[in-house]
Amino acid sequence: MTATHPKCFVQLHGKPLVQWQVEALNAAGIGEIGIVRGYLADFWDRQGLPVSRFFTNGRWQRTNMVASLACAGEWLAEAPCLVSYTDIVYGSGTVRRLMAAPGEIAITYDPDWLRLWSRRFADPLDDAETFGVDAGGRLITIGARPKSLDEVQGQYMGLLRITPAGWKMVVGYVAGLSPEDADRLDMTGLLSRLLKLGVEIYAVPAAGPWCEVDQQSDLAVAESIFAVGEG
Repeated sequence: MTATHPKCFVQLHGKPLVQWQVEALNAAGIGEIGIVRGYLADFWDRQGLPVSRFFTNGRWQRTNMVASLACAGEWLAEAPCLVSYTDIVYGSGTVRRLMAAPGEIAITYDPDWLRLWSRRFADPLDDAETFGVDAGGRLITIGARPKSLDEVQGQYMGLLRITPAGWKMVVGYVAGLSPEDADRLDMTGLLSRLLKLGVEIYAVPAAGPWCEVDQQSDLAVAESIFAVGEG
């Protein structure tokens, strides 16, 4: 399904995943949108999406999410930014909730994750990661393999907000890694390591439905969650 275009151009009810995201962001009042592109980067030039700027990770085959995010470091250092994976679908209410979250780094999560994961996987624990928050909404654990459902209070969605001060902490941490470790670092790995350093990360529950599309069967689940024409 992605031989000729990036994954975020897979169609959901006749509309690419990335368009669902742009519309949710616009509806929440975010008008300036940047895209970090890698695989089939030139494909984006022909799509006519309302994107303010493209950043390109020319090393996308050898790097992970944090290295891709660093390609947009200029924006992240200048003003608070909302960062979204491009294979997820969510509503504007979740975006607004994240924009209003406290702290320098904040993420959204799904407290009702088990309902969605049970539709996606025969055994939800095969794909789930540990996730815990305290009474004040601060993240306390993320990203490990859970041994039981008790270790999973929710699931990280791939949607986060970072202020320039938060980005400075990320840059400082990554600068201390070897080039190989920095290239391999994914987002949950970064969040887990920042927690161990004492960095406060706030977690806010999603407002309304969402989904992620990792495999073709996820697309059928997404089609049942989001109605035709819904944005």
